[in-house]
Amino acid sequence: MPTLRVLLCAALVTGTAQAQDAGALRARHAALHQQLANNPFGRALHVESSTSGSAHKGDIYAVIEQPYRAVAPALARPEHWCDILTLQINIKRCNASKDGGGETLAAFITRKPRDPVDGAHRVDFRYELATASADYLKVALNARSGPVGTRDYDIRLEAAPLDARRTFIHMSYAYTLGSMARLAMDAYLAGAGRDKRGFSVDGGERGVVERSAMRYYLAVEAYLESQQLDTRLRHWYAATARYPQLREAVGLDEYIQMKRREAG
Repeated sequence: MPTLRVLLCAALVTGTAQAQDAGALRARHAALHQQLANNPFGRALHVESSTSGSAHKGDIYAVIEQPYRAVAPALARPEHWCDILTLQINIKRCNASKDGGGETLAAFITRKPRDPVDGAHRVDFRYELATASADYLKVALNARSGPVGTRDYDIRLEAAPLDARRTFIHMSYAYTLGSMARLAMDAYLAGAGRDKRGFSVDGGERGVVERSAMRYYLAVEAYLESQQLDTRLRHWYAATARYPQLREAVGLDEYIQMKRREAG
């Protein structure tokens, strides 16, 4: 059995690592002071993106007017992430479960908003609560494969308190395009997505990943706003409607009815 000295050393190392992570996130908040204070969003929010070959990543940094003590428990459970994911218009169902390897989320994603769940593509996310301490939260969702030849999905969220009533959140959304997905992306950017803009860029592949990252981040905010289904549906839809880049072809009433049916 581990000795007391070993256990104490392990606890010290873990606590030090968590303190460093929380400190690094707050340092990032300080470094983004100008971007968070002066931006087109009218609030403390900043968007970044990058591409490297077939790898795409979008990052959202935001200050929310909610205490960390309320934010952390709400985002630390896998079933809550199912509630977050299914706010997306084309994620029709999500089931949280446990297996021998840990906790998983099975998300059912359709190509078009009105497609039925029977034709959805199942994406299996491995859920990891990497850190949950008094001043730092880190959650990761990873999936090896996704729809239309995409792979290596990686959703990460970290949060730390700024003071007694405000929390700083960093959320990233990343994926890799396979050969089929590359063809689909090229066709989209040459057609329906040609004139769609991002937030830090005019458009293109970085614009695509920025729009996706923002939709997921706004779903987190909607869930934190209310655990009541209709309220968070309206909150997410209103939040996305504020940005021309995110406006949906489905109207509010249809969206709410659709999500009510999908929730069973």
